[in-house]
Amino acid sequence: MWSGPGLRKDRPPIHRHRQGRRDKISVISGISVSPRRHHLGLYYLLFYDNIGQDEVCVFLRELLRHLRGPVIVLLDNSSTHKGKPVEQILGLHRRLRIEYFPSYAPQLNPDEGVWALAKQKLANSCPNDVDELMEDILGSIEAIRSSSEKLRGCIIHSELRFSLR
Repeated sequence: MWSGPGLRKDRPPIHRHRQGRRDKISVISGISVSPRRHHLGLYYLLFYDNIGQDEVCVFLRELLRHLRGPVIVLLDNSSTHKGKPVEQILGLHRRLRIEYFPSYAPQLNPDEGVWALAKQKLANSCPNDVDELMEDILGSIEAIRSSSEKLRGCIIHSELRFSLR
């Protein structure tokens, strides 16, 4: 039974929301593993719209800016990860190599673990606007980024064959 001023006991309360508003934030991210020391990192970019090939290229350029030496990026087979813009960035940056996971194999992608953890924290979030949503997302991602234990768990729990000695 529900009770309180203005509530009918025979019906659950109704939460009204702004219908028609589709504010959103899209995130692209990846876990880095240094080849010698196996130091883990989490890199991400947030966008206020859908992620397309151009946004993927912005992310790849940011990875190249922050990581030294050869950079091997593992991506799923999304059409946003392929195409002329991605081919152009590969042609410009010889130290960048892209490998693709097999189709329909999210269990191999350690980044899926990042988003499983992030969604756990975001599940009870109720932001009033896109700015509050951004704050919630950043808090969730930073909690994962700052924990090598969580990042290591994302890699270990994926079915990707990789040794973190």
